Amino acid sequence: MAPRSHGTGQVERAQLKRCADSVILEPGVLVFHPENVSLDEDVYVGHYAILKGYYKNELIVGRGSWIGQAAFLHAAGGITIGADVGIGPHACILTSTHAEPGRGRPIMAGALELLPVRLEDGCDIGIGAVILPGVTVGRGAQVGAGAVVTHDVPAGAIFAGNPARVLRTRQP
Repeated sequence: MAPRSHGTGQVERAQLKRCADSVILEPGVLVFHPENVSLDEDVYVGHYAILKGYYKNELIVGRGSWIGQAAFLHAAGGITIGADVGIGPHACILTSTHAEPGRGRPIMAGALELLPVRLEDGCDIGIGAVILPGVTVGRGAQVGAGAVVTHDVPAGAIFAGNPARVLRTRQP
């Protein structure tokens, strides 16, 4: 099958499933499958961020959350972002991966596996961090700049590194 375009990602606010009047979408923001993208009150989306919805599952961003410049959110498996969450510039949140395709076959030949990501209220994702499919970042947790998060982050934890690990915990 020949590759297909996903379109330009340029949308009008009215095309989103929900886009509160107080939402700020900076110039250059791209939104794919806007019918499955919901942005609550006072959400900020920085220049050149990509909100990649999917034909199934949703990308839901809670009140007061901030998405930094050039962040990439791929919601094939679904992304739920709580209230007052910070996502740093160039952070990457992924919800899909390819299953092992079998001996001698390219990775892209493997079936697509979808796993949701949840960012709970008040957590913070550092600049350039990568959140992998199936991860939940707990309430008030902090993920350090450049971290690669392969498993759940407990509430109040400070997580950093590649692969990321708990540095310390605090009360969320």
